[in-house]
Amino acid sequence: MRFDENARLDTSRVDDLRRSGGGGPRVGGRVAGAGGGLGIVGVIIYLLLSQFAGVDMGGMAAGGGYPSLEQVGAGQTADNSSLQQNCATGASANTSTDCRVVAVVNSLDEFWEGQFSSGFVPPRTNFFAGGVSTQGCGSASSDSGPFYCPADSEIYIDLTFFQDLQTRFGAQGGPFSQAYVMAHEYGHHIQNLVGTNRQVGRETGPTSGSVRLELQADCYAGVWAHHATTTPGPSGRPLITELNQADIDAALDTAARIGDDHIQQTLGSGRVDESQFSHGTSAQRERWFTTGLDTGDANACDTFAARDLG
Repeated sequence: MRFDENARLDTSRVDDLRRSGGGGPRVGGRVAGAGGGLGIVGVIIYLLLSQFAGVDMGGMAAGGGYPSLEQVGAGQTADNSSLQQNCATGASANTSTDCRVVAVVNSLDEFWEGQFSSGFVPPRTNFFAGGVSTQGCGSASSDSGPFYCPADSEIYIDLTFFQDLQTRFGAQGGPFSQAYVMAHEYGHHIQNLVGTNRQVGRETGPTSGSVRLELQADCYAGVWAHHATTTPGPSGRPLITELNQADIDAALDTAARIGDDHIQQTLGSGRVDESQFSHGTSAQRERWFTTGLDTGDANACDTFAARDLG
């Protein structure tokens, strides 16, 4: 994956909260409220960490929110001076994770805006460290993984998650693996704009609305990937100049590593419990990302109409 080195980057929709002292515990998290967060790994990771680290699950066992994290993210304010200085062009995206994510967000903004005839409002993206307090979804620690908050229409990510993908989940990682993660969270924003997420409750299971919602976000990520090298950035020309099969393979590898079944087997007891599925199996996540990638058509991502999810 390569970016146009001379392309201009736009950091105006990314807020850097990492230097504001939010901090917070590294285990557990609370993504609560009326618009509970939607994440690429989400609840299943929290449940497993709770089981093995002895975290009090509070209302989660009864279907409620996550237990509270006291003072997580208190007083957080954005300091974008470093991003503005260091992430001015595509050249920085080829060497810096921070700038790469900015560039991917720029590409996602441009692509999805082009898919709407009107009413499109891009999400904001927040970088945080350790823990974060959101306006609409409560607080979360980094162990909750990246997530999208429908209530405030913002994406939240601790960029150390990309390291966790490799060390904790065993993914090969790489630039396009990171892009897939961001594109998945952006997919939740598209679902929020069109109202899909509001039709889904908190139920789990292999054919649940939660699984269908997450697989659709994977498919939307693939749709963007199909068009990534032709989508113009802020400079009016494509930000992404090269995307090869190795990049696609890295994204598929990541999708496989964060399937419900794989996570339960490798981070849990080793026993697969389909009743707790919330994101789909490894094979399903690969299938729906590939569906979006092959078709380039968001209409092909209707997981809710699919009888067979893969």
